[in-house]
Amino acid sequence: MEKKPMQNSDYVVIKANDDGVNVIGLTRGTDTRFHHSEKLDQGEVMIAQFTEHTSAIKIRGNASIITSYGEITSDKK
Repeated sequence: MEKKPMQNSDYVVIKANDDGVNVIGLTRGTDTRFHHSEKLDQGEVMIAQFTEHTSAIKIRGNASIITSYGEITSDKK
């Protein structure tokens, strides 16, 4: 069976406002698990995408998050 790529996968832009922002990718499926993590320092930017494997993204620390739905700033730890 051939897998089809996901259509309209959303991208998320994460900009660290302080050092030590953690970005954690969570899996899709019956059990939600961590599958990837990154640590960003102030000024670093990460562009993440929701995929067939990633159903959620958790962000810890002070960061600006920009999506197609708008922009939000997470609080400091």
